Amino acid sequence: MDFDYIIVGGGTAGSVLASRLSANPGNSVLVIEAGEDTAPGRVPSEILDSFAGLAYLNDRFLWNDLRVTTEQRSHNRPEIVPRQRKYEQARVLGGGSSINGQFANRGAPDDYDEWQTLGAKGWTWTSVLPYFRKLERDYDFEGPLHGKDGPIAISRIFPDLWPEHAKAMARSLEAAGYPYLPDQNGEFVDGYYPVAISNVYDRRVSASIGYLTPTVRARPNLRILTRTEVSGLVMEGRRCIGVRAVAGGAETTYRAREVIVSSGAIYSPAHLLRAGIGPAAELRAQGIEVLHDLPGVGKRLMDHPAVAIAAFIKPEARINGLTRRHLMLGVRMSSGLEGVPRGDMAVSISTKSAWHKVGDQLGTANIWVNRTYSDRGEVKLKSTNWRDQPQVDFNLLADERDIVRLAAAFRQMAAIILSPLVAHAISDPFPASYSDKVRQVAAITPKNRLLTSILARLLDGPPALRSFLMKTLILEGAPLEVLLSNEAELEAFVRRAAVGVWHASCSCRMGADTDPMAVVGSDTRVRGVDGLRVVDASIFPTIPRSNTSIPVIMVAERVADLILAEDAARRAA
Repeated sequence: MDFDYIIVGGGTAGSVLASRLSANPGNSVLVIEAGEDTAPGRVPSEILDSFAGLAYLNDRFLWNDLRVTTEQRSHNRPEIVPRQRKYEQARVLGGGSSINGQFANRGAPDDYDEWQTLGAKGWTWTSVLPYFRKLERDYDFEGPLHGKDGPIAISRIFPDLWPEHAKAMARSLEAAGYPYLPDQNGEFVDGYYPVAISNVYDRRVSASIGYLTPTVRARPNLRILTRTEVSGLVMEGRRCIGVRAVAGGAETTYRAREVIVSSGAIYSPAHLLRAGIGPAAELRAQGIEVLHDLPGVGKRLMDHPAVAIAAFIKPEARINGLTRRHLMLGVRMSSGLEGVPRGDMAVSISTKSAWHKVGDQLGTANIWVNRTYSDRGEVKLKSTNWRDQPQVDFNLLADERDIVRLAAAFRQMAAIILSPLVAHAISDPFPASYSDKVRQVAAITPKNRLLTSILARLLDGPPALRSFLMKTLILEGAPLEVLLSNEAELEAFVRRAAVGVWHASCSCRMGADTDPMAVVGSDTRVRGVDGLRVVDASIFPTIPRSNTSIPVIMVAERVADLILAEDAARRAA
């Protein structure tokens, strides 16, 4: 079967590309997604929910056998292998936008000007702003920075509707000198703000919901295959002519004029590596014939490293049915470290930490390095078997500046949380991390539902009992007071507890032809290979100061326009 375009992955970028490219009736488009469909009228309730915890930890929507390392690898002791952790990656139509926290921020204008400086010609803030506007339907703000009729609804829950926990944290931030910013996507300055979300009427709007509407799905030139895995790219010399795909145990070959890999920063480089496109020595070590020596494939993988502080929320300060949304308040802050741009740190403040009853009682300040310099992560193959997960090492804290800034921001947020302005809303603050223990309790099972219901009733009991239970059952490692009084203990906590925030990026970077580590050019074509592009977060030259969902949609919108312009020029020739 022949198509003009085959899109490998129906995630965030894939949904956008499928919609935009098929808008031209002269293009035949096939999108292949390994996970299930999210068809209009049949979107799972867990995905629609404003509270994202029922989706992003749900085995139904994940690649459940993916394990990664996040800790820094020792150059002196290569035999010491960091711990492997589960790293949730979406396996469902809409990809990350179907399971993520629904954050709808863009990053700083100079993030994109830096992209051009790094060799991604034409990807300046001036060039990308029209696409940020094009994708959004902002319900709250107008003007030159905002769109009003795009596929992705953007809204906010403003302070008058916040629960007391969020209001108390806001008052403490205000007293500490952080101004209120009504529009997070307005001027990029420090302050606290109502988090912009891809959500309307307390319901998620994913890329598949926004772009693959009933009208789009009815197009005769668009075919969507779900529960189908791409087992390999089909190559003729250095030209990609199609893919092999497996569904129900049967393999089918689909041919195309162009293949667009949109499988994310972990799986897109894996597709290229299996096809023989990547670092020659590593490919030969796996017994893979080298089609094209491209050293940057899978290299310089990045995420935003994060640690957290949590606390027990007193009953009167909880959400208590006001909304299903658990996270309304965000903070942008600057470390002041020399040579580092402003807004290099960020915090999201949640008034609910998990789906279960104990989660209703715990608030969390998740602190992350918004402008990370740790870019030594990598994606490699473990074997030539396409069913095997790749080897993924994030090496999150490879740059010392990230450790220093996380520790300093941890202290700053601890002061906010320990302020008398917050004392009426919380008790028993503690350092938190997304550990294996937390993951186990967060699994959506009847056993966890029962156990957490029992523990929640006890936590709402006498303060002395609560403090005992918090220290013995919930706290992992040293308590907060120890970390704040001992620099070595705090650094050890940061190194041990830091995890990514599911913003995997940069493993197939855009760059100039003169950059030996660039994988794709500014048009997102794979360098040295015909008929093949990569379009997703893997092509970011560096990770922006934002969550990645909205920047990925922007990239896909702009690339779709580039492709459609090329189509028009080719037909006119």
